[in-house]
Amino acid sequence: MPQEHYFSSEPTTNKNETEISFEVAGAKFDMAAASGTFSSTKLDPGTKVLLSYTGLFPKDGTVLDLGCGWGPIGIVLASLSPETKVHAVDINQRSVGQTQANADRAGISNFQVHLAEDLPVNMKFDAIWSNPPIRIGKVALHELLKKYLTRLEDGGKAYLVVQKNLGADSLQRWLAEEFPDHAVSRAGTAKTYRVIEVVSPARSQSK
Repeated sequence: MPQEHYFSSEPTTNKNETEISFEVAGAKFDMAAASGTFSSTKLDPGTKVLLSYTGLFPKDGTVLDLGCGWGPIGIVLASLSPETKVHAVDINQRSVGQTQANADRAGISNFQVHLAEDLPVNMKFDAIWSNPPIRIGKVALHELLKKYLTRLEDGGKAYLVVQKNLGADSLQRWLAEEFPDHAVSRAGTAKTYRVIEVVSPARSQSK
């Protein structure tokens, strides 16, 4: 029987929770992951790499955690950057519920989690942070990124962490081709992961 994917919209497996504790910038976070969600028993190594780039954390503005899983990226950003308004999205209903539970546990008020279909269509973002779902396949991944990266505000920045052996370098090349008016570069490398930066042009800047 094939294993149920974390990108199923309605997981049918029994829900089992795993307590997970980790630190970012000296702050400790206690959360619970759930079966049927991405990285359901531990903090994903790619997410850990992305969260190590604390100098790139947005200080304010509207932020999107794209593909939130059980919520570590968005909850950390909301906790450590309290002037931001963080929105987390996932297609997985269990992920949304688990993220909400973890946000309630963290006691943050500048955070909302949505099923992807419920995110307001006109909402734009100053920053997007994501450990994107590479395993949904290249076509679906490209469609996902085209859908959300076009919602960056002028001058907005996206940070994506992708494992090198899962196509990080080819994804960076595709992003540069697909978004020729955006600045696409590698923000950093750690272990087997790349952190890709995508910067929307600041069209509305005026002197």
